[in-house]
Amino acid sequence: MKKYIQFIGVAFLLFGSASAQKNSSWSDPALQKQIETNIEKYRKGDAVITVVDKKGKPVANATIVVQQQTSEFKFGCNLFVLHQLATPELNRKYEAAFTKLFNFATIPFYWAELEPKQDSLRFKEGSVPLWRRIPPDEAVKWCKEHNLMIKGHPMLYIKSKFMPTWVSKTDPATLKVLAKKRMTELANRYGKDVAVWDVVNEEVARLKYPNVWHQAPKDYLAWAFKVADSLFPKTTTLMINDETKTVHDSTEQYVDLVKGLLKQNVRVDGIGIQFHMLLVKKFLNGEAFTPAIMHNAYTELGKLGKPLWITEITVPSNEENGWQNQAAIVSNIYKLWFSEPQMKGITWWNFGDGTAFGTENNFKGGLLDSAMNPKPAYKVLDQLINHDWKTNLTLTTDAKGKINFRGFYGTYSIEVKKGSKSKKQIPFELKSKNRQSRAMLALTESF
Repeated sequence: MKKYIQFIGVAFLLFGSASAQKNSSWSDPALQKQIETNIEKYRKGDAVITVVDKKGKPVANATIVVQQQTSEFKFGCNLFVLHQLATPELNRKYEAAFTKLFNFATIPFYWAELEPKQDSLRFKEGSVPLWRRIPPDEAVKWCKEHNLMIKGHPMLYIKSKFMPTWVSKTDPATLKVLAKKRMTELANRYGKDVAVWDVVNEEVARLKYPNVWHQAPKDYLAWAFKVADSLFPKTTTLMINDETKTVHDSTEQYVDLVKGLLKQNVRVDGIGIQFHMLLVKKFLNGEAFTPAIMHNAYTELGKLGKPLWITEITVPSNEENGWQNQAAIVSNIYKLWFSEPQMKGITWWNFGDGTAFGTENNFKGGLLDSAMNPKPAYKVLDQLINHDWKTNLTLTTDAKGKINFRGFYGTYSIEVKKGSKSKKQIPFELKSKNRQSRAMLALTESF
């Protein structure tokens, strides 16, 4: 029996039984139509622009060239190997491909490598190099030069294999003291530049399998957010982040965890969702991560009233037809995520093959190959992010000097032309919080 689930005005066709869910198809026309409808509804707004001359009179029959410059939605990737590849040419290709696609970068703040010896911090550019652990100062500088919003990952992640060896595994009280000192140092140095943080990472797993984690006090989770709230600017996004299976297969546990924080009036600004999807054949056969399963998880998390972020993505390309399968999966999942109204941003994990952690490299989960050349999945995202999901129009003002258009949220450059005269690069922004944006462009010369 088919049924519909309604969430904030969004209707998705779902299926009543588990067997029906498995048979659902990403190519189903009803699903694709709904995705397109939701993108149109939730990722675009209406704009009204009026053009007047220097005397305030409407400029009719002027040609208006509308070009979107940036997207409000955050498309990102981790930047862990910035400046670390084997040759200058590989680094150049990596950086060029990164800035062409993304407006958001996750930089590494893993405690073990950032403070390998107590009070010996690797913040500064020129610190002892460590693979996949670029010094934060260097990464922040590069991101600011390229107008990328920055996310810090992670503030606290107390899984033992990612912790400094000098931090005791069995002393929860001392852990609190050291963690607060670390958080204070991060806030003092990066509070103004790093806009988003994973305050904690994979807490459901810690509570379920505590033996592979450092021991923490019972109030550790709420305490961590309260300390972060007291140290970082109110404009900073403080997030919780958890594993792929936790979010999609044990959604209720994650919902309960976040709900428990909110009931304590703990500030949580975003909910992170990992997607290290290693089951390519099952995905393609409709046996894992169906559209219904994914949408149901995001609907339940969305009911908590906080923005959702896809924080880490791996889709392998190491099997037969790997590049083509990866590209097909990427196209489907990004479209679904972009259509979810509560989604705020999407972050790929390892940008190039060979840049992952340890044996994860075997999956070849990069958007670039090992020579930093674009794979088909990269080209799919380039088409979506830079073409399909950007608005570029040429319009003509009416008798009142007005144009109306519906465009993707973000910043625009407006050019006004009439006869031999033109006024170029007038800035304009279409914001989701407004739903409709109006602007009057007052020209300094007669048209």
